[in-house]
Amino acid sequence: MRNTRVGVGIGLALGALGLSASAAVAAGGSDIDIHPGDASPGSRVTVSTTACGPDVTYGKGESKAGGAFHLFEGDREGELTGEFEIPEGTEPGSDTVTLKCPPRTKVTDTYEVNGHEPNGAVDAGFGPATDRGAQFALGGVLLAGAAAGGVVRRRRRLSGIRN
Repeated sequence: MRNTRVGVGIGLALGALGLSASAAVAAGGSDIDIHPGDASPGSRVTVSTTACGPDVTYGKGESKAGGAFHLFEGDREGELTGEFEIPEGTEPGSDTVTLKCPPRTKVTDTYEVNGHEPNGAVDAGFGPATDRGAQFALGGVLLAGAAAGGVVRRRRRLSGIRN
């Protein structure tokens, strides 16, 4: 019976790993990384790419909404990074970013411009983000219960009582 439980646990872990790997491969289809992927008017957008190659240290970019910007060496080797600002009053929708670097590399990607700046905390069902006392208390009770269950189980094993 114990081997069955271990086998089921290993199978679930491998299944979760397989699902996350396929999602990571699907998400990595573009050579451009745009942050945030859902920007608002007035915010700064950071664009980075590794498509230009490790020996290229400069490139140019253009956003339909934000205009032209320059790409310089980023934090990682072979990465170029640039920034631009989305002008106030930009209409919500898709924006296209085009990057060019020598000798003849050109890559394009899109991101979304939303109509408003996020304001406030996300309502996740536990009340406002400022009232966290109940959340911490519930977490503490759950942790104490788990610790107590572990102690009881360990004592039962040490004393030789088994069911």
